[in-house]
Amino acid sequence: MAEQQVSFEGELKTLLKTGKVIFGARKAIKYVKLGKVKMVIIASTLRGDLKEDITYYAKLSNIPIYEYKGSGWDLGTLCGKPFMISTISVLDEGDSKILDIIKER
Repeated sequence: MAEQQVSFEGELKTLLKTGKVIFGARKAIKYVKLGKVKMVIIASTLRGDLKEDITYYAKLSNIPIYEYKGSGWDLGTLCGKPFMISTISVLDEGDSKILDIIKER
């Protein structure tokens, strides 16, 4: 499990450098409804109602969801941002293999 977490974090950093992402739960819901994202990463501390909405619409569109085990602050730190990030919507994975990691789960 720890090995998978390390590779996820490494791939997330590659994704942020080479891909295209959108931060924020409300924008995630909007883009998932439109089916314009390839996957959604959510923090374990995401508010229940937002998590339900994202999960519901993602299932309708067959969009994979990865629940990051850390908090929104941890996810923000991992992304190099000085604020909390509850949701990351992946529009383009760039050079990362993050979608492969999600499929292995």
